[in-house]
Amino acid sequence: MKVGLVTDILGYMPLEEMLDTCADLGFEALELGCGNWSKAPHVDLDGLLESAVKREKFLDAIKSRGLEIAALNCSGNQLEPTEEGEAHKAVVEKTFQLAGLLGVETVVMMSGCPSGGPNDVTPNWITHPILPPHFKTLEWQWNEVAFPYWEKAVKVAKERGVKKIAIENLGCNLVHNPETLFKLRNGVGDMVGMNFDPSHLFWMGGDPIAAVRALGSAIYHVHAKDVR
Repeated sequence: MKVGLVTDILGYMPLEEMLDTCADLGFEALELGCGNWSKAPHVDLDGLLESAVKREKFLDAIKSRGLEIAALNCSGNQLEPTEEGEAHKAVVEKTFQLAGLLGVETVVMMSGCPSGGPNDVTPNWITHPILPPHFKTLEWQWNEVAFPYWEKAVKVAKERGVKKIAIENLGCNLVHNPETLFKLRNGVGDMVGMNFDPSHLFWMGGDPIAAVRALGSAIYHVHAKDVR
């Protein structure tokens, strides 16, 4: 296991200063935000896609300090049914492409959360279904939105050279615990695994240790942060 840093926390630093800081602190790997919920402070997504020279210079800056890229991150809500969701989809696809060009095997992202129906524009996270309409909504979210999107996303990621898609167990997303991760994974294949973040389970009242045991080899990446 290598200890890395999600570099958005040093987003106020330019790239070179951030890399020096990570090296000085003893980190071995980096997770770089590429857009969507991240402001992508250290990644010029379009510029790197367009220029092999820029990619080479970018990688040299990282490798020369004894660092490597553990993952690219494009977390957002690509299942959101408005222009914002479409924009997030575009960043996801560009991130897959950049990962392949940089030789990065893992992309961290969210499953997304659809609206409650075809005529709704607000994401609807149902965690405690009781009545038949609740189950009907969940079936629509999974079968009409999530599975079709993810089937295509996995195909695109494979074509780009991505090996693993690590989905974070964040609230307000269809995938937020082991059960829902396996629901998606069983539907679209084992390219999809968990970016395990115990902090979100604490906030949702879950048991991180039980979750780790349930997930096993389906854990592809880990986030760690202090939680009180």
